[in-house]
Amino acid sequence: MANLSDPYVIHYPRIVAVADVTGSNVELIEFFDCVGGAMWSKHHYAQSPLVKNVRCVGQTMRYLLTPGTVDLALEGSRFPAGISSCVVDTSEIAVTYIGMGGGGVGAAACRSDAQGVLRSRSDPAGGGKVAGATIWLPRYQRVLIGVDDTDTPDEGATWTLVHNIARAVEDEQSVYLSHTIVQLFPVPYRTKNCVSLVAEFATTDARGLTDRFRQLLEKYTLSEKTGMAVYTGFSLSANLLEYGRKVKRGEVKHGVLENLDDKDLRIVMNGRGIIGAVAAIPFYTRYGEALELCSGQS
Repeated sequence: MANLSDPYVIHYPRIVAVADVTGSNVELIEFFDCVGGAMWSKHHYAQSPLVKNVRCVGQTMRYLLTPGTVDLALEGSRFPAGISSCVVDTSEIAVTYIGMGGGGVGAAACRSDAQGVLRSRSDPAGGGKVAGATIWLPRYQRVLIGVDDTDTPDEGATWTLVHNIARAVEDEQSVYLSHTIVQLFPVPYRTKNCVSLVAEFATTDARGLTDRFRQLLEKYTLSEKTGMAVYTGFSLSANLLEYGRKVKRGEVKHGVLENLDDKDLRIVMNGRGIIGAVAAIPFYTRYGEALELCSGQS
């Protein structure tokens, strides 16, 4: 019979925190191993005053937080656990969880040794005790990389290349968060399916990440018309989302992109695919809308 080394702890694989430039908005991204525990946390943590929004994306739970510290009126079954503090400084983000009973185990024991945690402070947890923990995480920024037109009618697939490059460029400073395939309007000169890609990262080295990604894309693309764009804003601009929807609804000329005014957007590879590469960016993790096939201007 197998022995369990730690029968009452489920370890979170990784926890990441992304902040905007001002430090007034934080996205806490928890990679989970136990879906039941993650859904339980989603349900209860949403009641915390600091939590503005929570959503499940693949094997991550994402909490949009307002920095601050609050007292939580915990109550068994109704509100047994939550996030009570989020503090942002120039290089780190500290998040405090608190819970009672099993919720205290999740708050104190399960998250403290996740990959990405710089250090932690935890209370003894278990039984009926109220317990909490504070974890300190690197302060990351979000980087979105859009790519289109890497294949030919005979070989290649952009979605696989982007995923493999994203995995290859991960390091201690950059974490690969998500991969989204975006269905574009099927223009006549498409390879076949007319999709573009956006890869999402959390990083402390946006320039190094971008350079490594570009080098691998230039090495392995099969097309001379590849487009690559990088977006470094925490939230998407309305102009960028409007542009993306235009590219999904119909053929868009290069001049429309040239008139797109967004300080957080940078063109890295300016082949014909840049139209689709930029259009993919606003649909990161919006999988339903991203995959919708639009047949016209409506």
